[in-house]
Amino acid sequence: MAPPASTEITTSSPLTFQARDSTQEASAQKAKVKMRILKPPVFEDKMKERGDLKGRLHIKDRQLLNSSPGVAGHITLRDPVDPSTFWVNPFGLVFSQIKASDLILINHAGEVIDGGPCRLLNAAAFMIHSAILAARPDVNCAANSHSLHGRAFCTLGRPLDIITQDASAYEYYYYYYYKQYNGIVLADEEGKNIAAALGNNKMALLQNHGLLIVGPTIEETVKFHWMEAHDYKHSADLASALESAQLGQIIGCAMSHVAFSTSGDTVVHAAPRKSGWYLLRR
Repeated sequence: MAPPASTEITTSSPLTFQARDSTQEASAQKAKVKMRILKPPVFEDKMKERGDLKGRLHIKDRQLLNSSPGVAGHITLRDPVDPSTFWVNPFGLVFSQIKASDLILINHAGEVIDGGPCRLLNAAAFMIHSAILAARPDVNCAANSHSLHGRAFCTLGRPLDIITQDASAYEYYYYYYYKQYNGIVLADEEGKNIAAALGNNKMALLQNHGLLIVGPTIEETVKFHWMEAHDYKHSADLASALESAQLGQIIGCAMSHVAFSTSGDTVVHAAPRKSGWYLLRR
């Protein structure tokens, strides 16, 4: 059988991209079909809100079980009753075993003041997360993972390559590459250094360590930052392998080629941030 013939396609002008302007944004807002997204519940009773958030946090812990090996990794949540404290998964329990009742409550001094029967605190989790929550009142959740692709990428000392439209969100939300590796974070000063380096960014790549993601809600932190970042690095690894095999050349995706809403709250091509709660209910 003869191989299929290829046809060269020529164009009269190069392909160009244009970011969405305010007129396009207004037209999109007037669309006849509106996407209705369920929103998380709002509680007047802070104790009920605490119970709901703990339930949502343990679900996210379990969703990370295939991405962080063993007992490595942790997610913290600022307590709605006492915002100076936070909930975290106890050390020694793998993600697949964690229940809402297993979470432990930590105060600013690193003391376990409430929680499940296993009250072992991961010292590194406290050093990093307590510093971030103290420095960033806008952050209510932080996740640190040792995922396979995240760890591999963080050994390279290189910035992210924006090669897909999903990855372009990281250029928009910004990130920081923390290139100082001083071993497991067991010193208060190192936690503060990481928090200072993170600044107002959403994500930090920790050299020879892994990913650190922060956000205002559990769902945004886990889905629209952590899971997307993990998937991005997986995609980047595959793209690099294909390019190395001389099957093609990676084409970058410039920030100006992607349309964002004027408020910066929604990436036009992706689901809005508030849909994270709805998506992760499954």
